[in-house]
Amino acid sequence: MRFPIFCLSILAVASTARADWLNFRGPQGSGYAKEMQSLPRSLSDESISWKVPLPGRGLSSPVIVGDKLFVTAASGPEQKQLHILCFDRNSGEPLWERRFWATGRTMSHKKTSVAAPTPASDGDRIYALYSSNDLVCVDLDGNLVWMRGLTLDYPNASNSLGMASSPIIAGDTLVAQIENDSESFAAGFDLLTGENKWKLDRPKAANWTSPTVLKVGDDEVVALQSSKGVLGVVPATGSSIFNFGKGASTIPSSVASGNRLYVPSNGLTVLTIKDDGSEPAEVWNESTQRPGTASPLVIEDTVYLLNNAGVLTASNIDTGERLWRIRLNGPFSGSPVAGSDPFLYIFNEAGIGQVVDLTGDEGSIVSELDLGETILSTASLSDGAIYVRSDNSLWKLANP
Repeated sequence: MRFPIFCLSILAVASTARADWLNFRGPQGSGYAKEMQSLPRSLSDESISWKVPLPGRGLSSPVIVGDKLFVTAASGPEQKQLHILCFDRNSGEPLWERRFWATGRTMSHKKTSVAAPTPASDGDRIYALYSSNDLVCVDLDGNLVWMRGLTLDYPNASNSLGMASSPIIAGDTLVAQIENDSESFAAGFDLLTGENKWKLDRPKAANWTSPTVLKVGDDEVVALQSSKGVLGVVPATGSSIFNFGKGASTIPSSVASGNRLYVPSNGLTVLTIKDDGSEPAEVWNESTQRPGTASPLVIEDTVYLLNNAGVLTASNIDTGERLWRIRLNGPFSGSPVAGSDPFLYIFNEAGIGQVVDLTGDEGSIVSELDLGETILSTASLSDGAIYVRSDNSLWKLANP
């Protein structure tokens, strides 16, 4: 049966408009979804479409696939009970919940949680990694596909403060950084079986950054950041593509835009990644533009940085020249996100959501909404709505 052309066009538009949010900070881990439209330009009590309770702690962001929203949590005195929860994205109705016992260590700093890493999805399955180094794959209906207790294979891979790096999918490979002070490694996992496709030894140092995907020519490359710098690898094999060895932060992650990589290194360093196998070319470095906990955000021709003092700085992506800066209401543990409209969204640790208008000669805070609970996570975007969680609750914020 052949669809009429107008039907195919409608389906294509619907698919684009849905704009699933499949991992930490959305497309390529960038925080910027340029096709995401009709997000709220202001937040108020009327913006709260729904609020639902969560059964345990977590810093992970929601993942959205179609009309389903997925989030992880950890509960119990020692956070040994691991949860994957699924909700209807439109109504907030709970659809299913799966629980697993942690097989690895569950110690963590009181500010973080065993459910700190954000899950990743390929559109058919959910891949949830926990600080206990338990890696779980379920389908969209909650059926278990496979589970790996990575501590059983790598018993010294742990961090006394808790692990927080979020996995990402590139091609047919799930890439995760299990980096710590002892048995530190990064690995590529088969999506269908959970078996190792490759494993790389990594610097022995606590690291909470997440892998980033960038396009180099026609290929996807995964950037692995650590205190030593950034290593670019082929996602299917783990083969090295490039190495930037001038050091980098272990908290805010790099962000990619095209074939450029914006690295929290000696302030902020911008690299052009070439497709001829040569070393990255340094475009510029600004030592005064130093990200705090939040990862950078690149929108069109501007890069936005949020430092530990809560100052948001906008700079030219080609030169690093500062365009403007304003102080937000901090402190922040999460990172900013944005859609196609010129507005930035971020929630501070006190639970106050802030909308920043990025137009004009300088940015301005146009609205704030106090959700009344501690929020340490990064928001997710889908279908004109903002989704954010605390330890206790999950919210959908949209235009009334």
